[in-house]
Amino acid sequence: MLPQLDLRLLTYFVAVAEELHFGRAAARLHIAQPSLSVQIRKLEHTVGAVLLLRDTRHVELTQAGEVLLEESKRLLSDAERIVGLTRAAATGVGRRKLVVGFQANAAAELTPQILGMFQSRFPDVQVHMQSFDFTDPYVGLADGSADVAFVRPPLVVKDWLALETLFVEPRVLVVSSNSPLAGQPQVSVAHVTNEFFVARKAPEDWRNFWLASESRQGEPVRLGAEVSTVDECFEAILSQRGVAFSQASTQRYYSRPGLAFVPVTDIPPTALSIGWRTDVDSPLVRDFVDTARMVASVGAVPGALSPTLSSTASR
Repeated sequence: MLPQLDLRLLTYFVAVAEELHFGRAAARLHIAQPSLSVQIRKLEHTVGAVLLLRDTRHVELTQAGEVLLEESKRLLSDAERIVGLTRAAATGVGRRKLVVGFQANAAAELTPQILGMFQSRFPDVQVHMQSFDFTDPYVGLADGSADVAFVRPPLVVKDWLALETLFVEPRVLVVSSNSPLAGQPQVSVAHVTNEFFVARKAPEDWRNFWLASESRQGEPVRLGAEVSTVDECFEAILSQRGVAFSQASTQRYYSRPGLAFVPVTDIPPTALSIGWRTDVDSPLVRDFVDTARMVASVGAVPGALSPTLSSTASR
């Protein structure tokens, strides 16, 4: 039959063994010295060995005491770890974690559907949504701060990047409601080339896409402000420092007094894709991508231009 080791007694023993002084050990443990002596004798009786040699002047460990000291430290450490893991399991801390990068309104109406289905399928995974600004079109994938991300191409091809389009939507022009453009049923790029534009602080290709540079027929862009976030962009528009192109779903998520959203007739739409790294083998990422794919195949985004999925993976 196994001896009934009391962890409390082991804690007392470790204190005495490390201090080699009953008075200091008692003070460290906040108990009376006579009581500590009784507890150590009780432990010796339990293990059937003399652990400490003591007289009025000094305390020293026996060979058995040295063995018990080393093993007690290991056992107490394991006990603390076990309690920590148990508490973590009870509170959800320490679960598998997946970081999902996003910008602005992420995947619009599909976002809560994807997250809800994923949590239903994998309740043991803790999903953390991490917001990124315009300076990082790869939304945390490039430096590994996101495991998977909702991104908006075009993106410069990387050999580690895979993308799958979830939906495609039009782009609109965002203007101040005081602008003469606010009352237009629609506009063309040629109609607004003389306007000052709010540009994204981003790599050139991505910045130019959101300025519709390729649709300007050689007309230069007049810059009124440069911004890093959607909120900064809208503040610049409200201050009448410029106008900006944005995805149509922005109106549903960021509509506020003082802004107007005008359809644009002659610029390419924008795709919302899910992106991940091909050089990292992560079952969690695969499961999240599969979930996003399933939701997108049946989900609906108002005004989406294409109900089918298109896949691109840079190799």
